[in-house]
Formats: sequence, structure tokens, C-alpha cells
Amino acid sequence: MAELQEVQITEEKPLLPGQTPEVAKTHSVETPYGSITFTVYGTPKPKRPAILTYHDVGLNYKSCFQPLFQFVDMQEIIQNFVRVHVDAPGMEEGAPVFPLGYQYPSLDQLADMIPCILQYLNFSTIIGVGVGAGAYVLSRYALTHPDTVEGLVLINIDPNAKGWMDWAAHKLTGLTSSIPEMILGHLFSQEELSGNSELIQKYRNIITHAPNLENIELYWNSYNNRRDLNFERGSDITLKCPVMLVVGDQAPHEDAVVECNSKLDPTQTSFLKMADSGGQPQLTQPGKLTEAFKYFLQGMGYMASSCMTRLSRSRTASLTSAASLDGNRSRSRTLSQSSESGPLPSGPPGHTMEVSC
Repeated sequence: MAELQEVQITEEKPLLPGQTPEVAKTHSVETPYGSITFTVYGTPKPKRPAILTYHDVGLNYKSCFQPLFQFVDMQEIIQNFVRVHVDAPGMEEGAPVFPLGYQYPSLDQLADMIPCILQYLNFSTIIGVGVGAGAYVLSRYALTHPDTVEGLVLINIDPNAKGWMDWAAHKLTGLTSSIPEMILGHLFSQEELSGNSELIQKYRNIITHAPNLENIELYWNSYNNRRDLNFERGSDITLKCPVMLVVGDQAPHEDAVVECNSKLDPTQTSFLKMADSGGQPQLTQPGKLTEAFKYFLQGMGYMASSCMTRLSRSRTASLTSAASLDGNRSRSRTLSQSSESGPLPSGPPGHTMEVSC
């Protein structure tokens, strides 16, 4: 395995008072399935995993995760962890178009590339953050390398292979819709697309005019040809680490994430359903997702002294009181909030918490 490229860049973004610009190093390494590019921010912290992200179809790490990781409240988290942002093959900025007939890796093979990244960086464990196809890739990796995954944040995961009805619908849609429109329908809800907000216009322009659109189509095809992850509660085929499932209310993958939640270990899984977030909560609600991520990390034993907002402290006190009264109730709980309230902390060990926020 040889390094192909290393580029040092300085991230261009507004800085907080007293904050110094982050230095990012971009690397490419060879794997059995071709080269893969990833960008590292920060330096490794003793006895802490790296946060490793994997983006969805039609996006790269910047267009998928920048609004989240540049959010002001996220700075407390990124100061405590080194970050590795993976670009799927051919999705990185400036990527050349693959030659005609190129065999793009399957999602399983994309997962098998991750050990090459960790070996190159000499990282032993990760906390994975994935969206859509990226959530599937990280889940597949966690199934085959459970000892290297301390936790997973899975946004819009669909762990199921496409059935015959799905295939028929996909083929019919392909007759009347372009690849960019189909991908936009995967990323955003129909309500969002019909509203044609500034965000939708931005991402429609990004995908429609992408110079590597042929590569994006290959990634899209691999996603549509994914295998079933075969999660089954109580079996050996399940995620062994803490998991936070995230989906927007009325998002395209809401039903799939709900089903995934039913198949995972309830003592290890929290379920966050976010109102007013659409299909991409990391883009539309970075503040709420950041706070939920912070609680998730605290539940894993990290950032115990992290600051909490006054609203969060008040809400947590209320939850603690309620929990003392509900101790003998079912492990699966559902809490509802208005859209003005932020996300809630994931439940104590032994509880799956479904949260509408």
C-alpha cells in the first residue's frame, strides 16, 4: 500500500475569536479495489478514536458534512478528536472521470477499503459518521471489524437490499427522470424538492453540473445493487457498538431507518427522528445534530465535562425526574418535542430512545 498523494490545505471558513485555522492533509492510498482519497483534520488524541465520516451518493465529504463540522457548537467536539473525511472513489474534488467500462467497487468493497486507511494512518479505532450510502458502508465495515468501531452515527441508513418492487419502480423512474433527479429524490423529500428552496437549488446545481457525473452514477449504481445487511436483533449479525440512528421526519428513508431500529440491540441503540429537517438533517439542522452527537459521545465516556446549554440542562433535569418514575416501563420509549426544542440526550444503558425534535 503506497501513498499516492499528500496535499496540505488550510480550510477557508469564518474563525471564532482566538481560533486558529485548521490544517487539513489530503491523502490517497492504494487498496485492493483501487485508490481512495481522504482528508485528515487535527492530530490524534491519546486514548481517543478518530471520527471517520463517509458521505452519501451525489455528494463528497465537503458538500455532505461541512455545514455540520463548521457549526460553532461543533468546535468543542472537533478539538477533542482527530477527523478523517473519506471521499468515495471518484467523488473527491477534481477527480478525473473513470474510463468507459470501469468496474466501480461494490459497497462491500468500499467498506473493505477502510482498513487500508486506518493502517496508513496508524489509527486503531474509530467513531463512524455516515449518511445514506456512507452509513451502509460504515455498517458493513463494523460488522466485519467490530473491534475497531467504538460507535456509529448512521443518518438515513437503509440496511435492506432492493426488492423486486423497488427495482421495478427504479427502472420506471429511470425512463422518465435523469440521474441527477433520481439522486435528488434519494437525498431530499418530495416536499423539499417541490418547495425548491435555496438549499435544493444549490444541491441541484452541484449534482446536475458535476464534472464527475459519470463517476457519481457509478456510485449510485453500487448503492442500488447493495446486499442486505441482514441485521437481526439477538443474533450474531448485528452492530456490537453504541449506535445513534438519525432520520428526518418525512424523509425518503424514514421507514427504512425505523425498520433498522427494530432490528438492532435496544441496549445499544438510540433513535433520533428530527422534525423540520428534511432529508439531510446534517445540512438543515446542524445545531440539533451537534447537540445529539455531543450527548452520544458523553454516553460513550468522552467529553464528560462538556458544556450544556441552559435549555439542555433544564430538559435533562426533567428527564431525570421522569426516568425515576418510569424505571419499570418498557425499554423502548418515545418522546415528542416541538421543533423549537433541541435534541435530547440518548437514554441510559438499556433503553432505546426514539426522539422527535
